[in-house]
Amino acid sequence: MESILSSTISAIGNMLGLAFLGIGIGIGILGSKVAEAVGRNPETKSDVVHSVMTILIVATVFLLFLFAFTFMLLFFNPLVD
Repeated sequence: MESILSSTISAIGNMLGLAFLGIGIGIGILGSKVAEAVGRNPETKSDVVHSVMTILIVATVFLLFLFAFTFMLLFFNPLVD
């Protein structure tokens, strides 16, 4: 049982670490592309910012779902009797 719990905690750590790494890299690339778009066409700044905020909200919702999934694995682990 201890090996199951330690494997679960290790998997949760890997999931959260890779998720935050991916989101961080994605937001960095998105920010650079927004800076390019606004630099090329400054009058469309509000449209670009609204689109980016929508994308960031969706990414945040996916991270919240990931947290819910990891808490379900921690407290309602189906592998533990």
